[in-house]
Amino acid sequence: MSKRDYYEVLGVSRGASSQELKKAFKKLAMKYHPDRNPDDKSAAEKFKEAAEAYEILSDPEKKSSYDQFGHAGVQGMGGGAGFQDFNFGDIFGDIFGDVFGGRTSSRRQRRGQDLQIRVDLSLKQAVLGIKKTIKLPVDNPCKPCSGSGAKPGSSPSTCGTCNGAGQIRMQQGFFSVQQTCSVCRGEGSIIKEFCSNCSGKGTIRDEKTLSISIPAGVDQGDKVRLANEGNAIAGGPNGDLYVVINVLENKIFERDGSDLYCEAPISIITAIKGGSVTIPTIDSKISLKIPPNTQTGKILVVKGKGAASVRNASRGDLHCRVVVETPSNLSKDQIKLIDQLEQSFSDQCHPIQASFKKAIKEFESE
Repeated sequence: MSKRDYYEVLGVSRGASSQELKKAFKKLAMKYHPDRNPDDKSAAEKFKEAAEAYEILSDPEKKSSYDQFGHAGVQGMGGGAGFQDFNFGDIFGDIFGDVFGGRTSSRRQRRGQDLQIRVDLSLKQAVLGIKKTIKLPVDNPCKPCSGSGAKPGSSPSTCGTCNGAGQIRMQQGFFSVQQTCSVCRGEGSIIKEFCSNCSGKGTIRDEKTLSISIPAGVDQGDKVRLANEGNAIAGGPNGDLYVVINVLENKIFERDGSDLYCEAPISIITAIKGGSVTIPTIDSKISLKIPPNTQTGKILVVKGKGAASVRNASRGDLHCRVVVETPSNLSKDQIKLIDQLEQSFSDQCHPIQASFKKAIKEFESE
């Protein structure tokens, strides 16, 4: 059976670039790789065919010969000598490292464990920002062995099984598989004599004191990341520390994003005549003007007196809901005065009551 044209196999034109060839082969490899199609001989043959085509066309010398003379031009150069003669090490290193999760010829450096700690803040601290001192338990590098885990005066030796790579390459047929070295467990080195202070871990549990700056505008659940302030690990960088913000309940304000909400009680006299009431803001006190004839529930907005945001430095607004307080604990004389005042009122003095009475009559007449 005659071989198909290599360009046809990969589905590319004769003028395809090396990147186009690589992309085409990756697509076919993902589809027909035997690991993805176990016991499928047809898929295995298609994978072999695609690998053969790529092996020839990805090599400039072989590609030139193939373009001039076809399959006859690559006899003895890989493509015509039979599939078993291909250099799959190069193909796997170049292609399958990308397809199946990155190249693994070098050992990936490990890093310490990330830590997380909750910090309680008042609303004012969260809005304005603050510096806090915290203490937390961490794994620090062992001083006697300088974090190596080996007995002081000695050092870890290179693993003879993987030659320090941390992984072993295994050839199974035409597949090249890399596995974590079982001898050194991926470390690439072996400790023959352990440090007695840390028992070979390379770290010691300790308590760390940190001064952290909480930026202005943080809100409930926000996280502040402190790079390299997490746990240490032998032979690698520290993990990170994540400070989780918990904003404590406030007796005056409620927060919604960058806006603050509060309620301000006013006397019935102030509600009738108008006047002012002193209210707090996050950073000062202000006098809030109350217009005449103010009813309970009226919301007065103070621009720029809300909260900031870590993403936006501009302050939100303060929304103040007015609550008219009914006098209590009145004396008999005060009640008599109120009775006299009430008798002087007409319906025009109570437009809301008048409107309600009218609505009742209309409802009863329906």
